[in-house]
Amino acid sequence: MSRAALLLLSDGRFPAGGHAHSGGAEAAVRAGRITDAVSLEAFCRGRLHTTGLVGAALAASAALGADPAALDEAADARTPSPALRAAARRLGRQLLRAARATWPSDELDTLARAFPKGAHQPVVLGVVARTAGLEPGDAAHCAAYESVSGAASATVRLLSLDPFQASGVLARLARDVDRVAERALEAAERVTAEGAEALPAGSAPLLEIGAEAHAAWSARLFAS
Repeated sequence: MSRAALLLLSDGRFPAGGHAHSGGAEAAVRAGRITDAVSLEAFCRGRLHTTGLVGAALAASAALGADPAALDEAADARTPSPALRAAARRLGRQLLRAARATWPSDELDTLARAFPKGAHQPVVLGVVARTAGLEPGDAAHCAAYESVSGAASATVRLLSLDPFQASGVLARLARDVDRVAERALEAAERVTAEGAEALPAGSAPLLEIGAEAHAAWSARLFAS
């Protein structure tokens, strides 16, 4: 296993398209739910323990070798918002494009042929992690961290929040990220025996509602 590969995959500079997405933060800022570092931390914690847990479990399951088609269907079922489903597929498509250039493999080529419009990003992340020589737990950690880091980074731009404060938020969430990754890995191990029904199904209705409102805006800074 290469720790450098994990750092590369989780680096915000890896050209996977995440910089164009706010993880729901833009809608939350406009609605007044994120106004400072304290409210950003609350938003990120809620996101981490709901959609973040689901995404981490999907990524770990894919890294363990579960059927990507079954996982993608499960991801659809756990994402009521059409706008969020579309965003997840765009991110998955961009991640796969970057990964095929970085870690060329037949498995990634096969995944691209199976999902010409893109699979959900956590599913792609798990397959990419395995291709890069990472463990399922690494995939879970990467997905869990991404579920909060994107929103924190976006809020720096949306509110002109001090980046030191945003980094402090992520540091305070570190243990939560570890716990969510551990729970996600446990769920993924059950998926190998029980199927995709064993995946968690944490919901975040305000994220779904915010995503649909955000998609209708005529002017916005982020794609989602």
